[in-house]
Amino acid sequence: MSTNGQNKQNATGRSGRAGHLREAIEQDIVSGHYPPGARLDETELANRHSVSRTPIREALMQLSAMGLVQWIPNKGCFVNEVTMADLIGMFEVMAELEGMCARLAARRMTDESLAVLEALQADCMAACERQAADDYYYANELFHRHLYDSSGNKYLAQIAGQLHTRLKPFRRLQLRVPNRLAHSASEHNSVIEALRARDPNRADELMRQHIIVQGDSFSDFLMAISSGPVGSEPVGARQATR
Repeated sequence: MSTNGQNKQNATGRSGRAGHLREAIEQDIVSGHYPPGARLDETELANRHSVSRTPIREALMQLSAMGLVQWIPNKGCFVNEVTMADLIGMFEVMAELEGMCARLAARRMTDESLAVLEALQADCMAACERQAADDYYYANELFHRHLYDSSGNKYLAQIAGQLHTRLKPFRRLQLRVPNRLAHSASEHNSVIEALRARDPNRADELMRQHIIVQGDSFSDFLMAISSGPVGSEPVGARQATR
């Protein structure tokens, strides 16, 4: 292998490791292991996850870009406070953005693009049947991001993708809610039916309802946040995979 090829492979490996670490640390943040205002010490994190400080720093930079942490000069990296009002506000905006994506997609997406979305939904359904929340989480993200692209509006897709990234750890926690996987998969099916029928208004409404946190769903969401980390093992670095 050439030197350039080896360098690219090493860079890809480092990036993937940092991504796994980011997921593990973000879950520790949203589950309360690191509360708002907590200082994230690179050495402590490196020891905790049995890695060097370099991928830890890369993971913290990613979390900073997501808005979960902030760097304070000469002091270090600290967990940002995300209030429930902040979360509700972000989910409200996310619902409107995704509704717009679905509305435009119903008018613009090709049959080929719809077929891709249906295939991604099949992955979601398979994960749902296995009750594999992590697998569903990853398949679900691909489903939503493809829908953004299917809107045919690159600016909208970019903005929706950025907010999706900001909300990823909290969207993951929603999957802790009993029966949420089945409800989510069923809602996906309804959205696809509206897209197949080329019904923009129906697609918009269904997607907004799919995202918004309200009523009983809001109470369930609060319980999910307060009941601890997702899954029996934190995602990523502690397992050295995913």
